[in-house]
Amino acid sequence: MNEFLFYCNLGVKHIMDLQAYDHFLFLVVLVLGYSSKQWKQVLWLITAFTLGHSLTLGMVLFKLLAVASEWVELLIPTTIFITAVFKLVTAGKFNVSNPFTILLSLCFGCIHGLGFSMYLKMLLADSTDKLMPMFAFALGVEVAQLLVVLGMALLSFLATLLFKVSKRDWVLVLSAMVIGVVLPMLLARSTFLF
Repeated sequence: MNEFLFYCNLGVKHIMDLQAYDHFLFLVVLVLGYSSKQWKQVLWLITAFTLGHSLTLGMVLFKLLAVASEWVELLIPTTIFITAVFKLVTAGKFNVSNPFTILLSLCFGCIHGLGFSMYLKMLLADSTDKLMPMFAFALGVEVAQLLVVLGMALLSFLATLLFKVSKRDWVLVLSAMVIGVVLPMLLARSTFLF
């Protein structure tokens, strides 16, 4: 049971680590602009992301997939940038239950899963049981993601209802802020292309 809790806790820390804030930024921009009435759809969106994340983790752990770390380090901020630009362009007028949105969340989850897979692979190098730690880690990731979503819902509530910021302005400002944070990261990580 201690091992299960260790990997579950590791999944939570993976999302909440502010020094590795790329995953956190992606979640913030992913759920930005959705109303509390859309909570079931947002849950599907987050779960699709976790499934993608777990899929690539498993593929790397079981040596079915290998991707150069330079590409992973470039693709992660690219997913954040694309999502933030999408939110900026649509300015809060999008449908979360659109199958394309859920598929995109799954695909971007696959990319983000690659980012942590090498560390998890190293931790489990001598382990005969890789499924239980992977499941516990995924559970921790999902719990932490739900906490981020709840935090964003609370911030959105405060901004739009208490401070009377329009939903459109809230989406525009936060999307622009995320782009401002992720663009230097994206440029710094793309130097290997030139």
